[in-house]
Amino acid sequence: MMMQQRLLPATTKKLPKHLRHFKRFLTNLPIEKQKAFYTRLNWLKVARSNQIPPPSSIVKSWHTWLLLAGRGFGKTRAGAEEFSWQLLKNDGWRGAIVAPTMNDARDTCIEGDSGLLNIVPFECIESWNRSQGEMTFKNGSKIKLFSADAPERLRGPQHHVAWCDELGAWASGAALEQLRFGLRLGITPKMIITTTPRSNRFILDLIKMEGNGVVITRGNTFENKNNLAAAALEELSRLYENTRIGRQELYAELLLDTPGALWSRDQLDTLRIKTIPATLERLVVGVDPAVTAHARSDKTGIVACGLDQHGHAYVLRDETCSLSPDGWARRVIDVFHQIDADVIVGEVNQGGDMVESLLRTVYTHIPFKSVRAHRSKIVRAQPIAALYEQGLVHHVGYFRELEEEMCRFSNAAKNDEDKLSHSPDRIDALVIALTELMLNRSTPRVCRL
Repeated sequence: MMMQQRLLPATTKKLPKHLRHFKRFLTNLPIEKQKAFYTRLNWLKVARSNQIPPPSSIVKSWHTWLLLAGRGFGKTRAGAEEFSWQLLKNDGWRGAIVAPTMNDARDTCIEGDSGLLNIVPFECIESWNRSQGEMTFKNGSKIKLFSADAPERLRGPQHHVAWCDELGAWASGAALEQLRFGLRLGITPKMIITTTPRSNRFILDLIKMEGNGVVITRGNTFENKNNLAAAALEELSRLYENTRIGRQELYAELLLDTPGALWSRDQLDTLRIKTIPATLERLVVGVDPAVTAHARSDKTGIVACGLDQHGHAYVLRDETCSLSPDGWARRVIDVFHQIDADVIVGEVNQGGDMVESLLRTVYTHIPFKSVRAHRSKIVRAQPIAALYEQGLVHHVGYFRELEEEMCRFSNAAKNDEDKLSHSPDRIDALVIALTELMLNRSTPRVCRL
């Protein structure tokens, strides 16, 4: 009892006004509970607002808190504080810590400067088994460490709460999927994710779920300047300010562009306009046809572009689709009429004369020009990318899927299949149309009447 009294302020006046009514309640608690409460209160006092998940008064029910933050922001401390609090305030809970490797889970999340051993009061810890990767609290709550590169170990165990550290560095999303299957205890199992942003599939999927049980907070390295060496921050800023790695590692930007990509989002945004110019001298519909029509077939790329009298080109439409040959042929003809195009230009490497024949079954008098590719996709795209760099190509509005494809299309890969997870049909159609408008000035083949 003597120890209990020393843990509490001597008078209620030393407690914050809104906490005074807790004094009697706290006095009657075991020492470990008192320690847990006051450790939590101290954390809430010093933590920045984006180091704490939104309270239930703002977000009624969240199951995943995603903290995207730069290096040195304090995200490990934030994750450790929230994770341990969930286990300390709920007796007999089960918690999982998953990190890129088992060493990361042990050395950072448990034994690191901001790990559980350094932030949880020793009075609250029953045991820590380093070799087994298991920690037990005095209230019966238990923690088990897992490695993201061994997802099968997450089969079977079930948990109330989980802490996923550096999700962006996980080898795959398999561990996250297995962890979700095991988060099935309690009323609302919680997942706490602390990571520097990476444009991998599982982080992108979580961002898409924001508002549907997923809450996201963001922060950068320099918000934690009071706890970091000023000289180190100055050097980091000098070396990495306005660089790609700096935007990602310091400012926690989620960079969807691929290093070495032929196009960038900043570039496309700079060249974007809102309305189609009043006078366009020539309009073209570029077509990269799919020769099969089943679930795994490539899409048929359909992109319409126009050219003005000053030599600037404009991307007007992206009507790329997954349709039968008759379906995409009708869509091409519809686009041709809607923009009053001069010619349809189609690649015939795979379809041969079938491409023109299909179009003519829909509209007999179509002006059509065939092109046959003799070079790789990346080589054909490079001159078009150069036209963008010269500021000669503009997007009229925003073409999300086309632009995502463009910003992932890199000349660093060894072959075309390495560039994307699928054939770049939209880029192919874009390159066909812009090549015809800006690099080829030949007369289109006129239809036979």
